[in-house]
Formats: sequence, C-alpha cells, structure tokens
Amino acid sequence: MSMYREGYECYLEKCELFGLEPVNFRYYVIQLSPEQLTAFNEQARSKKGLN
Repeated sequence: MSMYREGYECYLEKCELFGLEPVNFRYYVIQLSPEQLTAFNEQARSKKGLN
C-alpha cells in the first residue's frame, strides 16, 4: 500500500503545482487502471526482493 501512497503524494504535488483540486486517496486508488496497479505491484515486489 505504501507504493500507492507514494504515487498519491506525487499526484498531490502535481495538483498543487497546476492549481487543481485533488481527489481523496481512496478515489485515487479506485481510478487506477489494471496496468497501473500491475506496475505498482511489480515495483513493490522488486523493492522487497521478491522478483
């Protein structure tokens, strides 16, 4: 879940940079595509040394 949180933090920074109102974390995660979820999970596994 921390990988999703890191992505969300980046999203918040970009929203602030461009003056946009961000969505909440729950909605952010729900809106991720299957490809994005797979990429997050693969990156998390490689960081844990499971890949």
